[in-house]
Amino acid sequence: TDASFVAGWVFASLAFSSLAESAYELACTDEDTEPATYSLSGAFEFLVTKVMQTADRPDASQNNLRTSAYEALMDLIKYSAKDCYVVIQKTTQVMMDRLRQILTVDAGGQLSGADKQQLADLESLICATLQSLVRKVSREDALTISSSVMEALLLMFQTSAAGSSSGVLEDALMTVGVLVEVLGEDFQHYMEVFFPFLKLALQNYAAYQVCQAAVGLVGDLCRTLTAKMLPYCNSIMEIMVDNLSNAAVHRSIKPQILSTIGDVALSIGSGFKVYLTIVFQILKEAAQLNVTINKNDFEMVDYINELREGCLEAYTGIVQGLKGEEGSTSGHLQLMTPEVPFLFQFIEHVAKDEDRSDGVTACCAGLLGDLCSAYGKALLSELQKSPSLNIMKLLQEGKSSRTKRTKTLCSWALKEMKALQKWSVGMEGIMYT
Repeated sequence: TDASFVAGWVFASLAFSSLAESAYELACTDEDTEPATYSLSGAFEFLVTKVMQTADRPDASQNNLRTSAYEALMDLIKYSAKDCYVVIQKTTQVMMDRLRQILTVDAGGQLSGADKQQLADLESLICATLQSLVRKVSREDALTISSSVMEALLLMFQTSAAGSSSGVLEDALMTVGVLVEVLGEDFQHYMEVFFPFLKLALQNYAAYQVCQAAVGLVGDLCRTLTAKMLPYCNSIMEIMVDNLSNAAVHRSIKPQILSTIGDVALSIGSGFKVYLTIVFQILKEAAQLNVTINKNDFEMVDYINELREGCLEAYTGIVQGLKGEEGSTSGHLQLMTPEVPFLFQFIEHVAKDEDRSDGVTACCAGLLGDLCSAYGKALLSELQKSPSLNIMKLLQEGKSSRTKRTKTLCSWALKEMKALQKWSVGMEGIMYT
């Protein structure tokens, strides 16, 4: 029966995913190198074709068949060998053609109800598949198709005003993020036309997952385009600051905004100084948030840790950005100096928290190390004034972390402190190694 066929194909799709991953892992001799060929190479085009045909079946909406088929396709793409590349190129073109056809239907505004939702689901699936494809193609091919991909994505953003689901917008933003990742600085070509839609997404806090995706994309853009983001920063900072002060904005977005402020600061360096007054005020308020936490309220404990992590990452980005290439002699770095005593107080407070997360420990270590690196001997007075057994205990505990990043940052922070000078009277017993 058709129902049995659909159910069978759902299981087959899951099997294809597992098969592709296993075949890829068996063929890999090096984690970072794509294998030249693997056991599925001879059947790869056949498998991809059949999976796409299955996704197009009239009954593909039953039992999540279409979703399962596209997920299998994404795994086949992700776990493909070099000799499958021609099929990857063909599949990219097929997905682009499908997206154009769907957007033409969507732009007509004739669909409603279940039909419109099915179309939105399909747009999301194709976006997710395009993300896998763009990551897989060569940089040269990515540059060739990027204009077509952006044209389609911009049309998706435009039709959002006509009622596209928030899921589609989130997937479209994530696809833009993959383009940024692959194209690097060449994405600058699309910023002027894309930026109005990025602003709308940042302001769309009612659909908080869309807003969250937009905030994440701002971070990606800052890390990629660096100083070229300067013309867009006034609008970005205005919206993000408004979102932080708006009680209607979902709280899960706010730690990410704080962290992204650090990305903005790092990307534009001394250009960030115009935002320092308001940003320092916001960070202090967030860092000093006084709430009585029930230790059994794990959701609130996690949120406070995320908020602190966001604050620490913001401060770190500001320190690194103001330091710039000029090092500790930079006049811009002195704009941060009045905040240094508070930073030590904040880290001291965090260090005493038994519910501190591993991520917070890593961020504390990173900020301490950056302060030592940026200020050099100018920080000695603060180290002598504010040394703390709690801070040292935090760093020593971090050195024993199972997380490589935390262990590395804590070891580095201790090394930076030792490079300046032994901590002052009463701290001689502290070990730096």
